[in-house]
Amino acid sequence: MLCHMCTQFRLAAGGGGWYSVAMDLSAFREEYLKDTLHRKDLAATPFEQFDRWFKQAMESGIPEPNAMSIATATPQGMPSLRTVLLKYYDARGYVFFTNYTSRKAQEIEANPEMCMLLPWVTLERQIIVYGRAEKISRAETLKYFLSRPHESQLGAWVSHQSQVISTRKLLMMKLAELKNKFAEGKVPLPDFWGGYRIVPHHMEFWQGGPGRVHDRFMYSLQPDGSWSIERLQP
Repeated sequence: MLCHMCTQFRLAAGGGGWYSVAMDLSAFREEYLKDTLHRKDLAATPFEQFDRWFKQAMESGIPEPNAMSIATATPQGMPSLRTVLLKYYDARGYVFFTNYTSRKAQEIEANPEMCMLLPWVTLERQIIVYGRAEKISRAETLKYFLSRPHESQLGAWVSHQSQVISTRKLLMMKLAELKNKFAEGKVPLPDFWGGYRIVPHHMEFWQGGPGRVHDRFMYSLQPDGSWSIERLQP
């Protein structure tokens, strides 16, 4: 059965009824009119430009402005994508934390080239960072770990991230055990948990434009350590 907005098929496993498997989304369209981006407005380095835009994102009140999607890939080129939280940035790069036994960490160890995206849809902006991931120092990780709430510290211990588990109840049982174990003292830093810094070699700043004529600028790291800036076609 074909309808105006979706295609429906009868349930395969008996019981009758219908379910939708396709939808035409071509009618969803927004004009991007909030801002423009010109070469003269850009900072000399991508780190300065990132800081400028990030502070504007915070001031705008959008939820979780530090939420970013990070893409990794196996040596064979199979990509994977997930959303994490940016926890620190400076002129060295962009830091997030994870379990070092997770899928993302295994892929980073095998292929440290990766990409991160901050999609500030309500601001009609995106920042895309292309770079190489490297583990941060244990001292840097410990400093951040100690700043986490107690429950989040326990959460780092409770999960073998990305591994199959039969039920949530097992996680909650383990969490209860950890709460009892560390009830009287500080939660130690797990040796399998820590931070990565994405050290950029290219960074793109994207500002939505009317009629899909967007403004895009790419910063590229040069051999002498300087950054070139080029406008990209939308």
